[in-house]
Amino acid sequence: MNYLIETYGCQMNTAESAALRLIFKERGWQAALTGDQADVVVVNTCSVRGTAERRVMGRLAQYEALKRKRPFTLIVAGCMASRLGEALKTACKAVDYVMGTSDRALFPRILEAVEKGMPFFTGDAEKPAFSFAPSHLEEGRFRCFIPITHGCGNFCSYCVVPYVRGPEISRDPEAVLAEIRRAAEKGAREITLLGQNVNSYYWEGGSGGRDKKNLDFPGLLEKAAAAVEDTPIRWIRFLSSHPKDLSSRAIRVMAGHPVFCRHLHLCAQHGSNRVLEAMNRRYTRERYLELVDEIRGAMPSITLSTDLLIGFPGEAEGDYERTLDLMERVRFLYAYMYHYNPREGTPAFSLPGRVGEEVKRKRLAGVIELQKRHTLELLQSRVGSRETVLVEGPSRRSADELLTRTERDEPVVVPGRRSLAGSFATLTLESLQGATFRAKELSLCPGD
Repeated sequence: MNYLIETYGCQMNTAESAALRLIFKERGWQAALTGDQADVVVVNTCSVRGTAERRVMGRLAQYEALKRKRPFTLIVAGCMASRLGEALKTACKAVDYVMGTSDRALFPRILEAVEKGMPFFTGDAEKPAFSFAPSHLEEGRFRCFIPITHGCGNFCSYCVVPYVRGPEISRDPEAVLAEIRRAAEKGAREITLLGQNVNSYYWEGGSGGRDKKNLDFPGLLEKAAAAVEDTPIRWIRFLSSHPKDLSSRAIRVMAGHPVFCRHLHLCAQHGSNRVLEAMNRRYTRERYLELVDEIRGAMPSITLSTDLLIGFPGEAEGDYERTLDLMERVRFLYAYMYHYNPREGTPAFSLPGRVGEEVKRKRLAGVIELQKRHTLELLQSRVGSRETVLVEGPSRRSADELLTRTERDEPVVVPGRRSLAGSFATLTLESLQGATFRAKELSLCPGD
């Protein structure tokens, strides 16, 4: 039997889709190239913004039309499944199963029912407690996303994540380290530790015995760095980091181990204290700038990226200008920029002082323009430098070129063979085309 998984949203969804693929493969299923060839289609969804949900609903409408032509099983998974539940079946009659973010343990039972040609009523099933998948590395891949937490307890006033993923749960560190070792054995070269708020990780081991000690995020980073010594894994990343939980000790650990890439995604969201308070972000712009200074003091070569949310209810022109000022002070390598869209069920939905659509679009355009300038200036200053890169695979534009990436999260295109994917190499950043570096040739690192 054949399957297809379509993934929308964040890297956490990417990791969870990888875990679902492993379950399919363990049961002998084959991957289909398109939905036309699949016996089961899984749409793994995102609910962070309304635009993401509308995109999914459009895709489900296409599958509804396909289902009129031939039978197959359609499963909606992820955050949108958690938020809307069985109402998705009303909105799209083609949906057979709705599987929220905490329902993954039911997935093998759903597949068993499909294999036997029998219905499985998820609503009548006793749902087991959430558990992390043991592995998220797909065969043949050299980059692995490893979740270390699930859920979120921040309750930012604009965000649905705590409601769709539930309270934050930290993963047993031994399970995290076992997955890292397993990924190394399968040839992984880079791992990314994941969490909605990755640096709030805290494992309460209890008081029984040496191996039952509590462990915080810096402690886990130390163990991860030790776990990859003398393995093929040369780079470790982590995201996303919340400023309120990024500790000085975590910064010191990162700076003290070259295995941690010199890039950090640190979500600012806004530059005005008044707006940050309304967002329930629990830090100030002053604290954010202090963190930036501390990070750059410990790792001068590091690049920073961020998220920026413009047009939040009550945002005045002065608040917007403070965000531009924050950007000028920090100079992010890149940013995910978007304007506020009301999300029903969040506290911000009922806040007064909504900003008009035209004003939101104008302010967002100003943020985007400034970020483009910062990105260009930062990249231009790097032309001529010699860098180590990880070869990701063929370039989208040419089969004779490779897309590579520096530890600072800068893309570089260079001539090369497809077979070099997953290798570390050195090259010179010769020129810049848009936001992508060009190089003339690469040299493989020793051992690659």
